[in-house]
Amino acid sequence: MSLLNPGDPFPQLTISTTDGQTLTLPGAFAGDFAVVLFYRGAWCPYCNAQLRAFERAGQMLGDAGDAGIKVAALSVDDKATAAALAEKHGLTFPVGYGADAKAVAALTGAFVNPDPVYLQSTGFVLDPAGNVVVSVYSSGAIGRLVPDDVVSLVRYLRDHSPAATA
Repeated sequence: MSLLNPGDPFPQLTISTTDGQTLTLPGAFAGDFAVVLFYRGAWCPYCNAQLRAFERAGQMLGDAGDAGIKVAALSVDDKATAAALAEKHGLTFPVGYGADAKAVAALTGAFVNPDPVYLQSTGFVLDPAGNVVVSVYSSGAIGRLVPDDVVSLVRYLRDHSPAATA
């Protein structure tokens, strides 16, 4: 298991979402900046707060320029639990469920809680080519991406890209 560093391509990860779709990352977000969040589970108050914050920031994320910033979340929760969480918080971004924690960890470097097995909070900001811009790994309940930081970072990157300065 190795951590994903800035510039590394995000590995192909296919997730089943609560709305019955299949999302393959990073390809599903090609051409857009994106945030991929692994959350511990519906039971985690810190994860609930983070997911709600990204939902509340939806307009700000969308207005961050060009096509905005896409978001997807994933946990080991079963479909019913993840769907109930998405409904409870009115989440409009894709919420994946049933992650194989060890397989996801092998691809991304995310930390795994041993018993019960779940992914620790992990967040990635991806550039439009699907490469990692920032990775935030937590080994416990706290330490995670927040929407304001993501929006500021993406605005900075867009303002200072070679195309913006040409």
